[in-house]
Amino acid sequence: MTTFLIIAVIVLIFLVIVQIAKASEYVSVLKGEKVAQQQSNKINAFLMIAFLVLGLIGVYICNEMYYKDTLFPQGSASVQGEKVDSMFMITTAVTGIVFLITQILLFVFAYKYQEKENRKVFYFPHNTTMEYIWTGIPAIALTVLVAIGLRNWFEFTSEAPKNAIVVEITGKQFGWIYRYGGKDGILGKKYYKNIDEAGSNQLGQIWDDEANHDDVVTTQAMYIVKDRPAKLVINSRDVIHDVGLPHFRMKMDAVPGIPTTLWFTPKYTTKEMKERTKNPNFQYEISCDQMCGNGHYSMKGLVEVVTQAEYDAWLAKQKPNYYAAFPDKDPSNAKQPADTAAKSATAQVVLAKKTKI
Repeated sequence: MTTFLIIAVIVLIFLVIVQIAKASEYVSVLKGEKVAQQQSNKINAFLMIAFLVLGLIGVYICNEMYYKDTLFPQGSASVQGEKVDSMFMITTAVTGIVFLITQILLFVFAYKYQEKENRKVFYFPHNTTMEYIWTGIPAIALTVLVAIGLRNWFEFTSEAPKNAIVVEITGKQFGWIYRYGGKDGILGKKYYKNIDEAGSNQLGQIWDDEANHDDVVTTQAMYIVKDRPAKLVINSRDVIHDVGLPHFRMKMDAVPGIPTTLWFTPKYTTKEMKERTKNPNFQYEISCDQMCGNGHYSMKGLVEVVTQAEYDAWLAKQKPNYYAAFPDKDPSNAKQPADTAAKSATAQVVLAKKTKI
């Protein structure tokens, strides 16, 4: 029933518009085409000024209503992200000022220079000075903005500090896989043809490379440390993905066969952000910022920012992926030594005799 009413209302609105258009045509015939055109231009000029005023008020109201729901009031959660925020604000200020000036002039000119009786058209074919101004100033402004962007980009993608935590993050349809270098801090070699989901080798690690034997692989969350640089080595296992870190103001493409990198320094732990945002359910998120298939919407990852002590405790609890692929080589699964087993058997016999007595 609701759908029928909506369709009926739409049809009625369409019919009203058609009738108004027909009535306007009849009025034009009665008044004369020239008079009708001038009256129409006058109405349109007034509507443009009204649209300008209402539009600017609407922009202001939307900003007041929705700004608090964006990530900007929280501030950047990384040191490098502060530069991104600064760059964004500068760009918005420059383009915003230009937008306001040009749009106000556009609508004011449409109103002021509407068609009127005895007004002649002013022919203005060329002005070299004005062309220099409206070409040169935007070119200089854009060059400065691009230079700022390139400076920040080169910093984020440069070699990370030596004390950085290295985390490899690999995208696949539709999730993220994280790998840590283990005790030696070195990521082992891998080869895509070695990928074997059933054999606990999601990344194609080469087991002949001993550096792989202590590498930790997880899909739960990416752990990094507050105030310590985190270097991400980014890969893709299938199509192009994009590691989006909105709270840290970072993002980088994940391209099959072409590892990319970026680094940043977290400012707040997850616990501190829960307090800052007054949201007990706050989580740092990883989004895929590149359309990657039907399940793109569900490709969400989590980031846990912790203290160094918490990170060390977490890493100590993780088992290398090598033991998942080769359970028989896991020390915790090793059989008891012969003497220990014999002692256990003797103790059981003694206990049985005592029980009979």
